[in-house]
Amino acid sequence: MGALILSVDAITFLEEQGFPVLKSCLAKNEDEAADKAGEIGFPVTLKLSSPDVIHKTEASGIRVSLKDETAVREAFREIVGSFASDTSRRLDGVMVQEQGGGIEVIVGMLSDPQFGPVLMFGLGGIFVEAMKDVSFRLVPLGPSDAKDMLEELKGCEVLKNPRNGSVDLAAIESFLFRISTFLADRPEIREMDLNPVFVSSHGIRICDARIKIQ
Repeated sequence: MGALILSVDAITFLEEQGFPVLKSCLAKNEDEAADKAGEIGFPVTLKLSSPDVIHKTEASGIRVSLKDETAVREAFREIVGSFASDTSRRLDGVMVQEQGGGIEVIVGMLSDPQFGPVLMFGLGGIFVEAMKDVSFRLVPLGPSDAKDMLEELKGCEVLKNPRNGSVDLAAIESFLFRISTFLADRPEIREMDLNPVFVSSHGIRICDARIKIQ
């Protein structure tokens, strides 16, 4: 079966391993949410944190671009209120997170019974949901694998020539290589989804993660 690491725990785990993440913390009540948002700096995002909910968007558990304390308090009440009627699911609290920006990408890993760990990379949103535009490589990556994974994507031009600003492509390649090395050194990690990861001219930051350890 293994254990799942989700929400703030997953972000904290990855930060402790040296990966770039958005500032995140867990709030148990409305006052804590307002205080944490002030410490992080506005705007912030609020997210439902429950071990029984994997897809927060489908559970109406995300509020973004909250610009002040009033908006944070209202969003907290909405998220908790929408969850309160369902007693079959556990609620850990609400994640207060620095607002991310840039283009969304996804990085994942699964363990193939024949070949071992396999790394997946793709653009987020409709590119992965509808177009299945992703590339795969066995772990650990070779010297040119990270660049090849990026260039194999049908939507690669979105990263090379974004509508606004630019994207640090070297940071993506470095990130994929670091994730590969990390996974090769941690065979107890059986699955990992980093989704979304924001990339921009300022580098790369992990926004959300799910990690399965066995």
